[in-house]
Amino acid sequence: MQMVYRTKLPDTASVANSQGDGRLFAPSAERNSAPIVSLTERIAPKSGEALEIASGTGQHIVKLASSIPNLSWSPSEVDEERLKSISAWVQGEKLPNIKPPLYLDATETGWAESLSKSDFILLVNLLHLISWNETETLISELSKALKTAGIALIYGPFMRSGKLTSVGDKNFHSSLMQTDPDIGYKNDLDMLRLFSKVDLLHLETVAMPANNLAFILRKDNLI
Repeated sequence: MQMVYRTKLPDTASVANSQGDGRLFAPSAERNSAPIVSLTERIAPKSGEALEIASGTGQHIVKLASSIPNLSWSPSEVDEERLKSISAWVQGEKLPNIKPPLYLDATETGWAESLSKSDFILLVNLLHLISWNETETLISELSKALKTAGIALIYGPFMRSGKLTSVGDKNFHSSLMQTDPDIGYKNDLDMLRLFSKVDLLHLETVAMPANNLAFILRKDNLI
């Protein structure tokens, strides 16, 4: 579930295998889908428009749409192969509440203006693969793309108070920075400050499997 913004990433950053029918299958997406779906069921609006940024293979969006049928889901990606995979997953499941995937580079300024505002936005496993400047742009545009009182869920690996808290995180962060020194894990405290700057009220941080975090946010023009 991650956009491929850079041609060079460690092999561990984006593993997806062809299923021979246009679909890609990512083992990591399969592993984290159940907790993400469960959390989304708890915090997302029961109806309305939902945007997933960086839908990756498409594995998550079909499970989310099946589990929360009253939300109308819009998947998006920047990578052509993954856009085709999302389409194949959607066509295979034949769910009426998923729209065709959008091409969306969420690190570009102004993308929110081109879309209708959403009641819910989901972002999974992308921020460690982009720079801090790109992260600032993405989060600012995400806020603009949310309706007032809309909910966002941002999931992924993050530092805790500037520290990496597991051997796996230290190794992965190091491999990312060796590939591109501008990318790597973001600090949770920096993220909280960024959310506040763009009118995203932090409601909750949820500890997720594999040492990931999920930030639950609400668009609030009064903060």
